[in-house]
Amino acid sequence: MTVRNEILKNVKTVVIKIGSSVISNRDKGRSSLKCGLSNDWVRHYARKIKFIRDKGYDVVLVSSGAIMAGRERLEFSRADLTIPEKQACAAIGQSFLMHTYEKAFEKKKLKVAQILLSHDDLGNRRRYLNAKHTIEELLEKGVVPIINENDSVTVEEIKIGDNDTLSATVACLVDAQLLIILSDVDGLYDKDPSLKVKQGTAKAQLISHISKVNEGIEKIAGKSNNRLTVGGMITKVLAAKKTMSFGIPTLVVNGLDEKVIENIFAGKDVGTLFWSGKDKIRDRKHWIAHTLKSSGTLTIDEGARKALMEKGKSLLPAGLVKVKGNFEFGNALTLMDIEGKEIGRGLVNYNSRDLEKIKGMKTSAVRSLIGESYYEEVIHRDDLVIFYSLDNKQ
Repeated sequence: MTVRNEILKNVKTVVIKIGSSVISNRDKGRSSLKCGLSNDWVRHYARKIKFIRDKGYDVVLVSSGAIMAGRERLEFSRADLTIPEKQACAAIGQSFLMHTYEKAFEKKKLKVAQILLSHDDLGNRRRYLNAKHTIEELLEKGVVPIINENDSVTVEEIKIGDNDTLSATVACLVDAQLLIILSDVDGLYDKDPSLKVKQGTAKAQLISHISKVNEGIEKIAGKSNNRLTVGGMITKVLAAKKTMSFGIPTLVVNGLDEKVIENIFAGKDVGTLFWSGKDKIRDRKHWIAHTLKSSGTLTIDEGARKALMEKGKSLLPAGLVKVKGNFEFGNALTLMDIEGKEIGRGLVNYNSRDLEKIKGMKTSAVRSLIGESYYEEVIHRDDLVIFYSLDNKQ
């Protein structure tokens, strides 16, 4: 049995992310900044999702395209839109996008529901669980949830970042067994396939399977030159990196290939598969590692690094070298070693003002300074995720 057939055998819920470039009408010869929503491609994917549903799988759809649709309807053809202009595009485009999806799915006798999420929704544990339960209830009722970031009200400080990241977060949220990211390229190549091939050098080759996302893979992903998209291949690779730590396979495939969905569910070798085969980390720790935004940085000494990574200990004040950021009790912080390498993330038991006072102190000195309300641990082991452990690094 091939790896892809093995994955399909365990799938119950699929998250599908449709990029703006996949459902745009750029095939009609328009410039990228004048592209709008393509009814034909939306209807195409309504048929494909019906095909998947008929095979017995639940489907959650994460769709880009709201800003693109609104840009066309408001006749914005320049690239440098202000945040209010983007939000206006999202506001008018989101309703048009959903109306287009609703009509297409209705013809396939499928109901859809719109869910708009912001980082605030997923950064709060109670709201995170509420979103999870809502989606699960919709799936139980046979409804296809269509999810997008709430671009009409979000600003940079609270944005999830892009719909690739959102799709990975949603896949983990609903405990999906497969994430499919539909792009306008075949997958990740070992070098940029759009560049001219010099004489004597090999052509770019599609990478079929990636079991670990490291700096080399991220460097290959590079950046996108497509103005229809937010982040290009690098955001897809980083999204896959998140799902891999949760044990969820991710496929990046060419959504402009009309047969790609059938090929995926036939177990054929299409696109790039990101899967390490690892067991998932606990739900709460995944929420800490990949959903919460970091509010600051703690730099720790070598002794603390070894205690955390090799002995599974909590972080104590004595190991703190530097405190950066303005944060409060319970915020998520990034942990760095003295070489500036990120090693993990956790929920802090102190605010930034108090940590500045007690960094480097022994526990007895902290007790004397803070009093009975002190915490022995800056970050308790139960609230701490070490990334190197997730990557099987020592």
